[in-house]
Amino acid sequence: MKAYETVIGLEVHVELATKTKIFCGCTTEFGGAPNTHCCPVCTGMPGTLPVLNKKVVEFAVAAGLATNCTITQNCKFDRKNYFYPDLPKAYQVSQLYLPICRDGGIEIDVNGVKKVIGIHEIHMEEDAGKLVHDEWDDCTLVDYNRCGVPLIEIVSDPDMRSAEEVIAYLEKLKLILQYLGVSDCKMQEGSLRADVNLSVREMGASEFGTRTEMKNLNSFKAIARAIEGERKRQIEVIEYGKKIVQETRRWDDNKDTSFAMRSKEDAQDYRYFPEPDLVPIEISDAWLEEVRQRQPELRDEKMARYEKEYDIPEYDAALITSSKNVADLFEATVAICKKPKEVSNWLMVETMRLLKEHEMEPENIAFSPENLAKLIALIEAGSINRTVAKEVFEVVFTDNIDPESYVKEKGLLMVNDEGALRKTIEEIVAANPQSVEDYHNGKTKAMGFLVGQTMKAMKGKADPGMINQIVMELLQ
Repeated sequence: MKAYETVIGLEVHVELATKTKIFCGCTTEFGGAPNTHCCPVCTGMPGTLPVLNKKVVEFAVAAGLATNCTITQNCKFDRKNYFYPDLPKAYQVSQLYLPICRDGGIEIDVNGVKKVIGIHEIHMEEDAGKLVHDEWDDCTLVDYNRCGVPLIEIVSDPDMRSAEEVIAYLEKLKLILQYLGVSDCKMQEGSLRADVNLSVREMGASEFGTRTEMKNLNSFKAIARAIEGERKRQIEVIEYGKKIVQETRRWDDNKDTSFAMRSKEDAQDYRYFPEPDLVPIEISDAWLEEVRQRQPELRDEKMARYEKEYDIPEYDAALITSSKNVADLFEATVAICKKPKEVSNWLMVETMRLLKEHEMEPENIAFSPENLAKLIALIEAGSINRTVAKEVFEVVFTDNIDPESYVKEKGLLMVNDEGALRKTIEEIVAANPQSVEDYHNGKTKAMGFLVGQTMKAMKGKADPGMINQIVMELLQ
């Protein structure tokens, strides 16, 4: 069998985090009863006129600057004409001829190999509605709440050659957008979704193969599986001597296969023409510079600063900055307690463990930096040991309780009275003569048994170091 190379480009649709829609004042809030977040403008009623939301332009420019694009300072909107039940106007306001951002790129790292993925363009557009298929009544309903929600579409060059490169690109793009604050990128809510354009060609060939497009994939797992599935399908078609048809396909993750939906459209099929109801956009040098100056510190810059400023390892910095919410929590907690490595450990170990157990995303962490700082202070002061601290942290994680009040209410403060502790240990040693004899006969594990019995008797509220010291004294 011949060797084949996979060629992949992505069209990533990003819902912007504006409070209102792109051309009207309706809310962009996710959810809500069907058809309650819409008005005559976003449902395309005759005689209505759109008014551009300036924040959409600002967010698009910010995304373009962060992905090293050239900003088109004189751009405009176009009408993309097609009929579909979830598009009430029978056209979508988008950008074809003069997209707001062009010719950018971001660097990815896959297994230590760095590569720049080109960004052909970023354009602004409005979202369509949503079709709801009701199998019980055997009908399809339309929810127009999403109509007019502002999008940017980020179109890459066909520079990716594997699912691993695609996921690395998407992960980096997602972090950039979240750090900018232009989108929450919640894939489960459709805030970030990708169309995958894929073709295969013989290894070493210069011409691209015929591509297919798989639309609206909204999880990294589904994207990786779709790429591998479509790659294998195309190779099998070519090996059987047939030709790949340029078409749009739907990936079914449950059946692990894709299905043809329709022949692939080109720009002329949409009969684009300039949007007559919106004036061209002019971005002044002064406003562009103002947006540039407001750009936040992105993940790569933050990682480098953490290693230098907080003296934490690269691994720690990479894990903490992999979520903007975790990075913000880290910095706020360190500002209070001045213990960067201790904060890092709690976030990397216990927080990540609990996120996995509760099947939560880092963006949904709800405990405050003040309460994590208080917990660390209790440990540093010797008021609780680390075993108790882990138990308290679980409650902090789920309920964001004040650890100081909780420790006092539950009687979890450490027993630091050496006299009382020595008396308890003496009683345990006297009650376990066999363990004492075993220790003297060289069985050092016997000491661990006595320490464990003491911790049990003290209900975990004693300093293990002090217990070890006293047990050792008594045994000797």
